[in-house]
Amino acid sequence: MRTTDPTRLAFAQALLQGEDIDCFEMDVNMSVLEGSIGILPRRLMVLDRDLDAARKVLLDNGFELD
Repeated sequence: MRTTDPTRLAFAQALLQGEDIDCFEMDVNMSVLEGSIGILPRRLMVLDRDLDAARKVLLDNGFELD
């Protein structure tokens, strides 16, 4: 998942963690480099083995995935 909306990112993380799916937020430090204006998207990553379950959880909760 990729987004510039920190609220959606936090919600997605909570949904995945609620299903015992480990996730990791990438590109967090890029916001420091860009001056925290929010133009660079952050990515939420999961393990390969959890990908299908993570997609299902997010899609079932109204997220659009790339």
